[in-house]
Amino acid sequence: MAEIKFCGLTRVEDARVACDLGAAYLGVVFAGGPRLVTAERAREVLAGCTRDARRVGVFGRVGPDEIARAVERARLHVAQLHGDPTAEDVASVRAATGAEIWAVVRVGTAVPAVAAELFDEADAVLVDAKVDGKLGGTGVAVDWSAVAPDLRRTRRGRALVLAGGLRPENVADAVATIEPDVVDVSSGVELAPGIKDHARMRAFAAAVSGARQEKR
Repeated sequence: MAEIKFCGLTRVEDARVACDLGAAYLGVVFAGGPRLVTAERAREVLAGCTRDARRVGVFGRVGPDEIARAVERARLHVAQLHGDPTAEDVASVRAATGAEIWAVVRVGTAVPAVAAELFDEADAVLVDAKVDGKLGGTGVAVDWSAVAPDLRRTRRGRALVLAGGLRPENVADAVATIEPDVVDVSSGVELAPGIKDHARMRAFAAAVSGARQEKR
């Protein structure tokens, strides 16, 4: 049964709504782009959630020490590594931060070979659509049907986070096809980059809840 991560949060009020909707994970972006926040701002935004949701920081190709500083300042539980990380990157960041590590694999119509190593090393692997020149948050959907067989073979029961073009209208299909542990949404519930649409956030949560009920 998939849990929810609302990512790209930039406003306290959006984090509060995510919390009220029962999101298991709240995400903030340190990897550039229109949703970029500082560690100090991330801490303020995530303080909008008063219950025990896990706080995720999204990082690009930066060193373990820089990630560790952000993890400490923003009080993060999870470091999400973009920029095509290796298993060695995962181990280095875990050693520096003591945090849970999610490694991002960008896919087209097939799952790259490195995914097997990342499933072995990381606490979870996040699957996102591969878009040239972009790390994530593009709103482009993964071709779920095309990659589902590869993911089942490669995953071997390990934790999987699904991102890439998810929105209220398609998340139930994605959950049924991929069976992820977590669904990760950002642009699919926005009025503008970094500005969440609370009605769409509620619709997304309702669609995931409906998918859970069907699974039962």
